[in-house]
Amino acid sequence: MSHASTGGLPLPRGAAKVADLIERGATIPNPWTVDIDDDVDVNLIGSNVTIHPGTRIRGARTVISPGCVLGAEGPVTLENCQLGPKVRLEAGYFSGAVFLEGASMGLGAHVRPGTLLEEHASGAHTVGLKQTILFPYATLGSLINFCDAMLTGGTGPKDHSEVGSSYIHFNFTPDGDKTTASLFGDVPRGVLVDQPPIFLGGQGGAVGPVRTGFGVVVGAGAVLRDDIDEDGVLVLPDQVAGLRRPNRRHRYRRLNLLLEKNLGYIASLVALENWYTQVRSLFFAKQGFGAEVLAGALGVLESGRDERVKRVKALVAKIDPEDDARRELVENADALVAGAGSLSAPGPGEVVEYLAAQAEQGAGYLAAIGSLDESQKAAVTAWLSEVIDQVCRRAAGAAPLLGLFTGSSD
Repeated sequence: MSHASTGGLPLPRGAAKVADLIERGATIPNPWTVDIDDDVDVNLIGSNVTIHPGTRIRGARTVISPGCVLGAEGPVTLENCQLGPKVRLEAGYFSGAVFLEGASMGLGAHVRPGTLLEEHASGAHTVGLKQTILFPYATLGSLINFCDAMLTGGTGPKDHSEVGSSYIHFNFTPDGDKTTASLFGDVPRGVLVDQPPIFLGGQGGAVGPVRTGFGVVVGAGAVLRDDIDEDGVLVLPDQVAGLRRPNRRHRYRRLNLLLEKNLGYIASLVALENWYTQVRSLFFAKQGFGAEVLAGALGVLESGRDERVKRVKALVAKIDPEDDARRELVENADALVAGAGSLSAPGPGEVVEYLAAQAEQGAGYLAAIGSLDESQKAAVTAWLSEVIDQVCRRAAGAAPLLGLFTGSSD
């Protein structure tokens, strides 16, 4: 198309790429309003995607699988994200995140690096995510800030974990720390997609880091400040009232528990990394752009570990070495976080072989996981639990005087 045929105006950036996509079957109602950066590899965009007006696509690592829909409710900026099949991003800003098959986000989303939405996970309008992992079917309502958290639980589209509207995960402390990642459910059981859903009531929040079991219901309007170790309980937390005491900065009165939660979260990311490399990879291999989406997901898990390690190191640097145990921790901070690094542990051979056969026969990931029998599920849970235990023990060995994961206090 010449300048003459466009009224003397230059072609918009990425016009040739837009034309290429249309020729390959993409639906782009108003091509002149779509902006595709020079570094975007158009060969990593599926043939039957729908790209609505006002969409900006950036980044050499961007992948858009077949069936995706961008911008149905408003402008979308997509930057170095990897989208599996049939993902819907209605409107908002998305950077450095991975969305697996059928995941979706509504109008006004603000999704930043370190975020992974697994199959059919979703958020309604005006949701902010960063360093967030949502397991299959997990659902977020509207007007939510849910950064630095992992939400597992649920068995399907009508039985999913949910966070109510106007919920906040409080992930920044008065001391300026972000050692606050919360784990709702767990990885060893959560990957099986057979656990009761978790419900966090709207107009509420959680002060990270906290942990909960499966099947937990936290009432609307409540702020969760403590762990819920049991499964299947309804909780209406008492609110803090009338508390007034001297505030000593960087005291970390419950240091052991704080470190255990952070190391446990890192270990959970390591376990999930093992699951992706040994199990999920079998199914990505059968999916268009699967290698690229898998690489993106593994990158998210690695960046999640790096983020949590950085936050632990920053906290330890503030600690007053007032006794031998804390002095040992400060002196061995590098060894502590090194111990919390990646760990590869072979999964149960029979289970991996069974799932490999399922993938080879064309079964989808969720269907294959759903076909595991109880003994196979037990083997998976034992494997991933042992990965978590190994990482925690290895990290704790750097500061034995603290007695981490032994029930002792600092």
